[in-house]
Amino acid sequence: MPDTNGAPNSNPKPNPNKPERPPLLKKSKIIADNTLAGQLFPAVRRVSSTSPSSSESHTTSATNDANFGFGDRDYVYPSFLGPHTTRSRVNVKSTSKSQRNQLDLPARSESMPSNLSYEAKVESKMKPKPKLKAEKDLNALSIQVSSSASSALSGSSSANFSNARRPSAHRYSWILLLLKFLCTLSVSHTLYLRNEVSKLQEENISLHRACSHVDLASAGIMELEEVNSLVYFGNADSRTVALYMVVFILVIPFALYKYLDYLPRIIDLLKRKYTIKEEVPLMKRIAYVVDVCFSVYPYAKLLALLFSTLFLIGYGGLALYAVGDGSFIEAIWLSWSFVADSGNHADMVGAGPRIVSVLISSGGMLIFAMMLGLVSDAISEKVDSLRKGKSEVIESNHILVLGWSDKLGSLLKQLAIANKSIGGGVVVVLAERDKEEMEMDIAKLEFDFMGTSVICRSGSPLILADLKKVSVSKARAIIVLASDENADQSDARALRVVLSLTGVREGLRGHVVVEMSDLDNEPLVKLVGGELIETVVAHDVIGRLMIQCALQPGLAQIWEDILGFENAEFYIKRWPQLDGVPFEDVLVSFPEAIPCGVKVAAYGGKIIINPDDRYVLKEGDEVLVIAEDDDTYVPGLLPEVNKGLFPRITDPPKYPERILFCGWRRDIDDMIMVLEALLAPGSELWMFNEVPENDREKKLTDGGLDISGLENIKLVHHVGNAVIRRHLEGLPLETFDSILILADESVEDSIVHSDSRSLATLLLIRDIQSKRLPNKDSRSVPLRHSVFSQSSWIREMQQASDRSIIISEILDSRTRNLVSVSRISDYVLSNELVSMALAMVAEDKQINRVLEELFAEEGNELCIKPAEFYLYDQEEVCFYDIMRRGRQRREIVIGYRIAAAERAVINPAGKSKQRKWSLDDVFVVISSGD
Repeated sequence: MPDTNGAPNSNPKPNPNKPERPPLLKKSKIIADNTLAGQLFPAVRRVSSTSPSSSESHTTSATNDANFGFGDRDYVYPSFLGPHTTRSRVNVKSTSKSQRNQLDLPARSESMPSNLSYEAKVESKMKPKPKLKAEKDLNALSIQVSSSASSALSGSSSANFSNARRPSAHRYSWILLLLKFLCTLSVSHTLYLRNEVSKLQEENISLHRACSHVDLASAGIMELEEVNSLVYFGNADSRTVALYMVVFILVIPFALYKYLDYLPRIIDLLKRKYTIKEEVPLMKRIAYVVDVCFSVYPYAKLLALLFSTLFLIGYGGLALYAVGDGSFIEAIWLSWSFVADSGNHADMVGAGPRIVSVLISSGGMLIFAMMLGLVSDAISEKVDSLRKGKSEVIESNHILVLGWSDKLGSLLKQLAIANKSIGGGVVVVLAERDKEEMEMDIAKLEFDFMGTSVICRSGSPLILADLKKVSVSKARAIIVLASDENADQSDARALRVVLSLTGVREGLRGHVVVEMSDLDNEPLVKLVGGELIETVVAHDVIGRLMIQCALQPGLAQIWEDILGFENAEFYIKRWPQLDGVPFEDVLVSFPEAIPCGVKVAAYGGKIIINPDDRYVLKEGDEVLVIAEDDDTYVPGLLPEVNKGLFPRITDPPKYPERILFCGWRRDIDDMIMVLEALLAPGSELWMFNEVPENDREKKLTDGGLDISGLENIKLVHHVGNAVIRRHLEGLPLETFDSILILADESVEDSIVHSDSRSLATLLLIRDIQSKRLPNKDSRSVPLRHSVFSQSSWIREMQQASDRSIIISEILDSRTRNLVSVSRISDYVLSNELVSMALAMVAEDKQINRVLEELFAEEGNELCIKPAEFYLYDQEEVCFYDIMRRGRQRREIVIGYRIAAAERAVINPAGKSKQRKWSLDDVFVVISSGD
């Protein structure tokens, strides 16, 4: 079988049936060429067309194996001498064994190389002729080359072999380009040397003239002429060099642009280093480096423009010097003038100077346009940075709000009112929104911020760089708003924000107020934040307020007055002049405030609300009061107070109540536990929502509620949709003492959808009640309802509201205002109360302890008590007297509401003024809850 090289096997079997035929040999002879003879170019064998004689044939066959050499063959003809006239090669393809037998080919000689062609095998049978000495040397050299080539071929890979056989046309072209460059450089250097020789000749002539005794006048004239001529030729030579340099510098960029990618190959060629791996072209690498420089270094563009300007001035000056007749310094100055003012080239004379000046002026205009572009981009970038809120806030002692929600409007309003007494403050808002959108939404509030500046910045509270941008370490208070996601996602995000705040290296000056959505996640946030964290659970606050307002109608308006900064609010301050004074005297020591408690320094700053009258203030104690503002009250002289006689009436016992919950809240288990603590035994809690009964019990149990352990209330389950009238008509709506319309958990992610359901449920319940309850005479309608007398359906709903209390949870404050005006609901609780609590805790973190105790089901609470507990009908007493009488009941009276008034008065003015009271009046008190 043929081998891998396509040649037949070395020992083919001859055909026994056919005699072996001698091969046809061609006579070869040595032709000497005098022009090529020598050691390097020995005599070359040429092939003759005459056949050898029989005697020569026998002699050749006898001695062929012993005298075979590469010098006898034509394939050792040097390839670099070009083609030579010889016979055409016969390409022998590999044939099968049968085909070789048919062709009757001779057997391979053992001494012949395996890669010889068939023609070499045939010529090996020829008779060798006497060889010249040079030919013998060439034979020996050929054998060495062949053996080394064979070993190299067998030891190298196919990739290296193909690389070694690569054409060298590019190498020769680069060598030619290098020679051209060297020639240009040598010409320029020659001209420079010629100029130097001319100068030396000038000095030589000057010295020679000075030493001769020629007539001074004639010699001076001749010397001057020669010097001028030499200077002329010297200047001409220097200008020629300048012209060559101008042309050379002009050609270099084009040459680099075309042949720059071949530079690594030239370097490898000079280093005799051959690499087969593909590399990124040099031009692309340079472009990448330039791109990175422009992206990383802000002043790279400016430096590039400066370098371009200097290069244009220098290159233009060199060109002007080459084509003009002035000095080089003057040419540089002209080039600068052309770059700075393109109109200066109009005075140039001559074709060459005009062309160069026009080109320099064009380059100057291009550079000026680039400079304008850079300046415009810098200004636009700065304006965009300011517009998008990416600039740094240089403020201190400000309030920082992190996040954006629907509560932000009312929160900013409360903060502005709180800062009114100090002439306004600074509130910085950092949210993941566009700065323009935030400013537009704040402008839609149409509220006078009374000197408070609201600064918006776009960024993420989770990124430390954005937090530093708003001076987080210098803020006196930080408010973290809950996002408009579900409770778990919102609390998880709040936790990440707290972690980011704790990672601020400079530390935090103020405290952090975090709005939480779920009460169960509060301990984790406090664990991470430590003592700096104050939490306000929005869902829990609204739920507790709804229960308190349902049990005590009118209490919601009082909470709104206390939590907001528009009226009276809580303040804590130390008064050294009150040290050693008992609390019963402290209670009447402030004409413009009402003391409610004491912050005891001995107990680690614990706030005691409604303390005992015998408690004496000590050094370090602070007084908790309800006042208009922190700078509107000071202790005064003790007034004369007359307790007098008043009725000793105890609180009436609690009666069982029937309450309806419409909807399912996430913390409904906590609300049930609060009702269990506040309601009398035998009360019923009806739960009407779309959650199946089996799932309800599972959810309540998972929330930590022991259903079997409820003693005061009984759970009554009904399944239905609160916005379908047919489902609501199946409930005894006229029999409930209080109805709480909750924002359903299924739609809490959408404020609009949640408010729409709550509003629809409110209207349906009021309409059903108005149809079932007995009609009242229109003359009995209160004066406050007369404005709606033209709408009969609203008047019927208002009449129904006098028989049953409905507390609605409306999240959007705009919807709340609409429902409140119609007065078809007793009170609407919204996120505005949560915003008030956040603002109050942000101003003073200690107030959070007060709110937590007042919102809790145990301990002190805010109550509304009838006037008959403190006075007789039409009795004339001052407010101080009523406060003293309230202390007999372990209560602190903080306000009142006249029977004909719509709103209560908290911290009334003129507390020592006498006035008549009616039994229809009510008083607002802080009761111990015993």
